[in-house]
Amino acid sequence: MRTISDSEITDRMGFDNPWWKSGAIEERVDRLPRRSYFERFIRLIDTSEIQRAFLLLGPRRVGKTIMVTHAIGRLLENGTPASQILYVSLETPVYTGLSLESLLLRFAERFGHDRSTPLTIIFDEIQYLKEWEVHLKSLVDSWPTYRFIATGSAAAALRMQSRESGAGRFTSFLLPPLLFEEYLRFTGNGSLVTMNPEGEAQTRDIDALNGHYLEYINSGGYPETIFNEYVREQSGRFIKSDVIDKVLLRDLPSLYGITDIQELNNLFTVLAYNSGDELGYESLAQSSGVSKSTLKKYLEYLDAAFLVHSLTPTRDDGTRFQRLRTFKIYLTNPSMRGALFSRLEEDDNAMVTMNETAIISQWLHSESLERMHYLKLSPGEVDCAFLHPGTRRVERAIEIKWSDRVFINPLEPKRGVERAIDFALKEGLDRLTVTTRTGSDRRNLKGLPVEFVPSALFCYATGVRVVRGIE
Repeated sequence: MRTISDSEITDRMGFDNPWWKSGAIEERVDRLPRRSYFERFIRLIDTSEIQRAFLLLGPRRVGKTIMVTHAIGRLLENGTPASQILYVSLETPVYTGLSLESLLLRFAERFGHDRSTPLTIIFDEIQYLKEWEVHLKSLVDSWPTYRFIATGSAAAALRMQSRESGAGRFTSFLLPPLLFEEYLRFTGNGSLVTMNPEGEAQTRDIDALNGHYLEYINSGGYPETIFNEYVREQSGRFIKSDVIDKVLLRDLPSLYGITDIQELNNLFTVLAYNSGDELGYESLAQSSGVSKSTLKKYLEYLDAAFLVHSLTPTRDDGTRFQRLRTFKIYLTNPSMRGALFSRLEEDDNAMVTMNETAIISQWLHSESLERMHYLKLSPGEVDCAFLHPGTRRVERAIEIKWSDRVFINPLEPKRGVERAIDFALKEGLDRLTVTTRTGSDRRNLKGLPVEFVPSALFCYATGVRVVRGIE
């Protein structure tokens, strides 16, 4: 039986690293716009701290490989010799069965590098290597002058493993799906919105902006749906087959040994359809046909694969419920719903929760996400509440609406805003934010400053502030 030869491996490494000959990354990649997180990522990997590996984590198809390639381009522009940069995709069949160390040694031997040469080593899709975290930590310890960067798709699972086996050696960086700000910029519509010095978003045409916001919710969370014409025309099929199905049918079963794939798929379908709604274990188990014990494990797996994010409730005094009976599940990318079901129009009932899903998704990279809950009042709720890290009291409250009726008559009882105002006054909050469809204003209601902001503008501004490290 024939085996893959050393020359085939060497040739493939040369193919994957074209800058060894050209001195630059490929033009087709270089001309793609940079993710808004790019400069933060570059600053992270440019740190002078040694003996660490940098993990670029995130869901499938959000541009991790493109971002590390752009990082290679920046290194080359800044004077790093091309022969000191190695990129290896562990998804490539020719590398199957090879250890990280053997790949590194082949590279070092090819260019005559020694242990003191400041090399940059990039391992793409590292989750395809069994016990990757043990091998990567060993490399970090053995070659302290080398800079190691790895990417992986099953974000939380990778992060969990890195904390256990790479404590003190790994630094993770989360790359979420496209922000609304990125979607507008990538589609050439970035000039529709400007940011004022106070960090607020403004637009000259809210109706046009809402049209782009609807497209973003339906299919705009992945770069390929923007830059690839075929994918754009078949965005629903692409998102379902190349993102959702690969995670549900391949990634999760291989990571966690799941045998009943249909059961997992049924659960995700129910969650996607009810993104943004309050759910309970009993009702969810009945709707999905999954037992409660299995249900909790599957929810952890789907979160690990970066398909969903959950919010837990808190009481009006900031305390948690002793027994968690209800929660909210959000798709990490609203366009997954359209891929599974049908495209939404502005007046569809589902826009209420998908607007909420889109806004919550802007915080996925933010450290403040751990302090985000929804607030259970008696009666009613507040959609989004941030707790103070020390006191655990609510310090900020947001009512997320997709309607101008709440703007026209906010104190109408069934709108729910009055309850949120009463809570904010009781807690001594300095303001309440309410999102709308088009209405924008600042009013004093019952003695409380209430800021009304169109949802699309609020979504845009939130993403910008998260990238800047303000949120």
